[in-house]
Amino acid sequence: MRHRYLRHACAALCVLATLGLGRATASSDDPAEPPPAIPFDRHRPEIRDFVTQLVRDDGFHRHYVEGLMATAVPQQAILDAMTRPAEKVSPWWEYRAHFLTEERIRDGVEFWTEHRQALERIAAERGVPPEYLVAIIGVESLYGRRTGRYRVLDALATLAFDYPARSDYFRGELEQFLLLTREERIDPRKTLGSYAGAMGAGQFMPSSYRQYALDEDHDGRRDLWHSWDDVIASVANYFRANGWEPDQPVLVETTLDPGANIVVDPRNLELNDTIDGLHAKGVEFQAPLTGSEPALLVLAEEADGPVYRVGFHNFYVITRYNHSARYAMAVHDLATAIAARMPAK
Repeated sequence: MRHRYLRHACAALCVLATLGLGRATASSDDPAEPPPAIPFDRHRPEIRDFVTQLVRDDGFHRHYVEGLMATAVPQQAILDAMTRPAEKVSPWWEYRAHFLTEERIRDGVEFWTEHRQALERIAAERGVPPEYLVAIIGVESLYGRRTGRYRVLDALATLAFDYPARSDYFRGELEQFLLLTREERIDPRKTLGSYAGAMGAGQFMPSSYRQYALDEDHDGRRDLWHSWDDVIASVANYFRANGWEPDQPVLVETTLDPGANIVVDPRNLELNDTIDGLHAKGVEFQAPLTGSEPALLVLAEEADGPVYRVGFHNFYVITRYNHSARYAMAVHDLATAIAARMPAK
């Protein structure tokens, strides 16, 4: 531990050090202090270009944007997290175990019960079942309890300027974030979110926040942290805007004929087959749809081997929220489990 030497004890400590009885430096057993946060160099060419773009295209004052960028701090932990998202590296059975917990199901029932009036009104207006609205909020933020611990400014700047693989996308999201904070009167220096810059109980990226968030409680702000009416309506609006079809199935279980030759690309999310086409390949399932309806064979890895499921158009819509079949399966399964637990009115 680093010692703080008091002025009146300085002479005594110097004597001890001379005698070999004192220490002027920390030992290897002492906890290291974190390095000081070093903001981005706002004179980097790409940052200067970004500032100029916001001044030219969005009417920001140069001094304001430069001041913000002078406070943005790159985060190595964010870059590390981007390389290993759970929905891409965990097999389905491990991923499901994280989200399909007794606690998350129980809390989903409690959330639905507490917000029943808003959930069922918004579900009826927009055609998205309440269990899917609850499940999205449960998967994304544990019903609003985990909305992120990174400053959104730091997260988006780190990914915009130090993550070349998707720098263009995140520069766009950083611009959208600054526009959003201006529109909604949010302090960009204090706003917290995920390591990717997603915000609020529904974990909307800035562009999605600006495009889909609704002021359902009519207080003049779209508040996805504190207004549950705004949160629920915004998630429902996101689904409908991305093509959710009311009263249509999401996902069904399957069995395979013996000897069926099935190859599934787990990265594919497109509905590149049909119900009749899958039946012809030996995939057996029941669905209340015509044979020409688009469908997707989904791989669900279990600890003892592969299992297959079939997703339909509404399954694809869920993947627009997070581009992962495992994510969409988790939302569907959590929604189903919560609905099964809900007591009758």
